[in-house]
Amino acid sequence: MRKEKHHKGWNEIKTNDSWAIFKIMGEFVNGFEKMSEIGPCVTIFGSARTRENANYYKLTVNVAKKVSEAGYGIITGGGPGIMEAGNKGAHLAGGTSVGLNIELPFEQNDNPYIDDDKSLDFDYFFVRKVMFVKYSQAFVVLPGGFGTLDELFEALTLIQTNKIGKFPIILVGKSFWKGLINWIKDTMLNEGNISETDLDLISLVDTEEEVVEIIDAFYKGHTLSPNF
Repeated sequence: MRKEKHHKGWNEIKTNDSWAIFKIMGEFVNGFEKMSEIGPCVTIFGSARTRENANYYKLTVNVAKKVSEAGYGIITGGGPGIMEAGNKGAHLAGGTSVGLNIELPFEQNDNPYIDDDKSLDFDYFFVRKVMFVKYSQAFVVLPGGFGTLDELFEALTLIQTNKIGKFPIILVGKSFWKGLINWIKDTMLNEGNISETDLDLISLVDTEEEVVEIIDAFYKGHTLSPNF
């Protein structure tokens, strides 16, 4: 006989919320302690569904290798697809390879290219997002889905509103991103929802060389440090 679903009452919800605070605090403390020891890193975002034989997977490996060779560690979401390619590139270059993993009902599993002592697990997306933003010197964004767009626009919003300092946000794959960029210009900008200067927050490139050039050029005049 199927059990009836238990509907939580208001007091039970409040009690669970109170205990969740300690778990959230624990994730922040653990993340801050471990990430603060790693040094300057670049985060690579992109789809978990990208196959190993796809062009964007291969491009991501090359991007991560170039960025690692330039002296930065690589942070990804720790899963398959573009995330795996980012960690693989760092691993092949002998660089620092970090994975910020999160438990999901599908797609997410640790990839084998993360350094053994640099794999962190999170239950809360918002805690994980703080780690990406705080400890990244740049965001490199490959083609992806809703999660990729979430991270992209989170960073743009924080910089636009001066909640954090500006850092490079680089979209890789002009053919993939051009529709979004055109919509931002033709609709958001033309209807007055953003300013012309907001467009300067985004760089659009096709090659790993361009990624490193943008990051190096930016940090010639800026200090490498956590973003807040």
